[in-house]
Amino acid sequence: MEKIIDKEFGGERPLFGSSHLELENVTIHAGESALKCCSDIMALHCRFEGKYPFWHVKGFEITDCHFTPGARAALWYSEGLVMRDTFVEAPKMFREMHGVVLENVRIPDAQETLWHCSDVRLRDVEVKNADYLFMHSADIDIDRYRQEGNYSFQYCRNVTIRNAEIHSKDAFWGTENVTVEDSTLNGEYLGWHSRGLKLVRCRISGTQPLCYCKDLVLEDCVFDADADLAFEDSEVRATILSPVTSIKNPVTGHIRCGKIGALILDEHIHQPADCIIDEI
Repeated sequence: MEKIIDKEFGGERPLFGSSHLELENVTIHAGESALKCCSDIMALHCRFEGKYPFWHVKGFEITDCHFTPGARAALWYSEGLVMRDTFVEAPKMFREMHGVVLENVRIPDAQETLWHCSDVRLRDVEVKNADYLFMHSADIDIDRYRQEGNYSFQYCRNVTIRNAEIHSKDAFWGTENVTVEDSTLNGEYLGWHSRGLKLVRCRISGTQPLCYCKDLVLEDCVFDADADLAFEDSEVRATILSPVTSIKNPVTGHIRCGKIGALILDEHIHQPADCIIDEI
């Protein structure tokens, strides 16, 4: 493998088409597409300042690097990425990618990040300003994760999340086959229009959670007081260990919970309207 150590590059496509290349203490200055159409790339202690440095890349490892805000849209249309111990300030990262592993990565500007990606694994990742994170992505496995940002995980499929703290309005809209375990979910309108959403030992806050859901399951969850008007038009099987401020018009299933503040079953309830609701 060729090594480039303690060098600086700028301008257009300085390392275009490279393969079997190891970069150490390299700086990519302003310019575009520094490593476009490359394969088998390793980057260690590098700094990326120019736009689109990794597009159409196959097989690359990025360790202890820094993507500055100027390195926007840095990793698109690529596959086989492992990124560790890296600080990412660049916006709009990771699009149309397959095979993404992030470990100990911080992304303070994660807006519109991880779109249309598949086979994604996150460990010890923190994201902020993460509006519209993970749009239309699939086959995602996440553990030890913290997120601040709205409209996340919309239209995702086959997702497992553990030990997470997610602050997100409109999280998990239109998702399919998502399981969240041992996590805190804070935000309005959680999980609307989802199919096969399963929450296990989660703490839930925010108004009108879990409405318009199909095949919704909750196991040993806790609701905060502001999680009101829950389960409207949903098919649900739930065990909730706390009181619930209010439940409105669930379609079918069985809800077991602590004391119910208000149970709303009105003329707008959809058939079969046979949900069993009882207090533990």
